[in-house]
Amino acid sequence: MLRFHFTSDDLARVRIAPGPDPLWETLLSAHVVNQRAGATLFEPWRERVLTGLPPAARMLLRLAPPRGYSPDFLTPATGAALPLTGSDAFETGLDAVLSTSRARLRHDISRLAHGRTPHLWMRDLADGTAPALRGLGVAMRSYHEQALGPYWSGILAAVDVDRAARTRAWVAGGTEQALRTLHPAIRWEHPVLSVATAAERDVHLAGRGLLIVPSYFCNRAPISLADPELPPLLIYPIAHEQARPGTGTATGSEARADGGRPLTALLGRTRAAVLRSLGTGATTSELAQRLEISPASASEHATVLRNAGLVSSGRERNTVLHALTPLGRTLLDGGGARVPTASAATAADPA
Repeated sequence: MLRFHFTSDDLARVRIAPGPDPLWETLLSAHVVNQRAGATLFEPWRERVLTGLPPAARMLLRLAPPRGYSPDFLTPATGAALPLTGSDAFETGLDAVLSTSRARLRHDISRLAHGRTPHLWMRDLADGTAPALRGLGVAMRSYHEQALGPYWSGILAAVDVDRAARTRAWVAGGTEQALRTLHPAIRWEHPVLSVATAAERDVHLAGRGLLIVPSYFCNRAPISLADPELPPLLIYPIAHEQARPGTGTATGSEARADGGRPLTALLGRTRAAVLRSLGTGATTSELAQRLEISPASASEHATVLRNAGLVSSGRERNTVLHALTPLGRTLLDGGGARVPTASAATAADPA
């Protein structure tokens, strides 16, 4: 059991990350690639990754066993606060990884080795040698380009749906309600947040607060950093039942739109209104109430927008929650901004 002990200051400092952390998604997806069984949700994606994975990327896989400890230095605390701009966010996080102190490298590699003598390149990495760090950079970058880069837009869309559900819980019942409904493996009994995991550890937040990070590739229980002295965070798996990356079907190389008449001309009056209503997410019933249309009509419009890659939908208990995809948000907020091409909006679904 992993237990986070809160003070009143900590409750005031709980926050949810703006989206998936590119470094955590890199590590957690590597866990999935290393799984030989039990990853059926991601199996089509895993097969595509393994088919084209460059040999250089396999160094990362050696650092990411499917179970047990993975080095904390692979997921620096800067990652969750990075701008969600795909490769730029990843590169900034990678710079932080490659700037890890020798003391941290040595500590984490030693823990990964479990008392055994590590491979020669791991020993070089633990010593922080320049060739070993360059090799790690090449491994992480080549892995990211094959495993995550082509799918990042869809990953963002799926996480956005889940994050909208968490935000709604926060608004409806405050921080404690959001913590209580975060995941089935999590139990909140003031002032302790307990997570059912194989680890037996207590983390005293002591006024540092807690960063909650939704994850696409976290496919078992919520997890955290192994070292309790590092900035506290909790990674939780999003629900995948319907929150799948969009497969947009828009045509044309680019489009220009804003939140006024051009958007209405492009989508039609009601559909444009549906898109505007999803700025903070909404259920089908809420859409119908906001726009004064029938639930069946609201569902139909949401389906059309989802098929166009502008909306993602996910089930939250007994309701379906709709939220904007990155493409939908760009279209809504564009004001003359360039909308990604259809090919960029139709990233394959890793699930």
